[in-house]
Amino acid sequence: MRAIWKGAVSFGLVSISVKLYSATEEKDIRFHQVHRADGGRIKYQRVCSLDGEQVSYDQIAKGYDVGGGEIVVLTDDDFKNLPLVTSRAIEVLEFVPNEQIDPILYDKAYFLEPDGAAGVKPYLLLREALAHVDRVAVVKVALRQRETLATVRVHEGVLVLNTMLWPDEVREAAFDFLDDDIKLRPQEIKMASSLVDSMSGDFHPEEFTDQYREALQQVIDVKIGKKDTVVQPTTEEPIAPTIDLMAALRESVERARAARGSARPEEKAADLKDTHATVTPIKKAAKKSVPAKEAASAKSSTAKKSTEPAKAAAKKSTAKKAPAKKAKAA
Repeated sequence: MRAIWKGAVSFGLVSISVKLYSATEEKDIRFHQVHRADGGRIKYQRVCSLDGEQVSYDQIAKGYDVGGGEIVVLTDDDFKNLPLVTSRAIEVLEFVPNEQIDPILYDKAYFLEPDGAAGVKPYLLLREALAHVDRVAVVKVALRQRETLATVRVHEGVLVLNTMLWPDEVREAAFDFLDDDIKLRPQEIKMASSLVDSMSGDFHPEEFTDQYREALQQVIDVKIGKKDTVVQPTTEEPIAPTIDLMAALRESVERARAARGSARPEEKAADLKDTHATVTPIKKAAKKSVPAKEAASAKSSTAKKSTEPAKAAAKKSTAKKAPAKKAKAA
């Protein structure tokens, strides 16, 4: 068992450090709502009834229904100033006879265990005192941020804390038949008492079982034995794409060069071979003004270059015509 609360039982000047354990557990067979075709779990969404929008947890507040279609909305700030009890003490108010407490007030049961060696002796003293006087301790305790009334009594050598309902949480048994004037004959009462005597005995709780739960478990076991089950497909996590190591390295180098702002000419030429670039038209730069002398010299040089090919072509043409004249003279 796992302790769900730690504190101390205090009465008078005595304080006993204790741990609290849930004394009961539900044995009911629990089911999930599933899709009949494939056994998939049915999920519910938090949807606002007015606008039909799905609402996340951080947008949800507590609402108190006033009636007449009016709701009082309470936020976390409204709960901060409430006088919540945070004490870790089980305060004994008084010791009362057990028969004076109506069982209808009992809610949940918890085992109390001494917390540490120092708490064992006072724990045993309180246990023996309660058993000796045949009384139970009426206490107040704060569990899950709510103060509740409870009792501490002895059960099989262990102190048990039973949380209780507040008196105003028990409804009044107001039924019409209680006001009816119906006479019961002495013979009828005697016969009913005789029937009760014939069915009397000692209570042994282990003799009683939940027959419905046992029968339902048998149905489930039979289906499991016949392998009449639906295997729910496991949701696989998406596989991360395989990393191209060379591409990653190339991109890292390019980023490093761009950050450095310079690269050797041969590196740039090598990179261009494997690169598909997007060409963007560059705007024409404005012509620079050139001095007159430089312009004339450049013009002369250009003209000279343009006449040289013409002269060379004329010489070749003359060389081809010479043999023809020589043949005519012969």
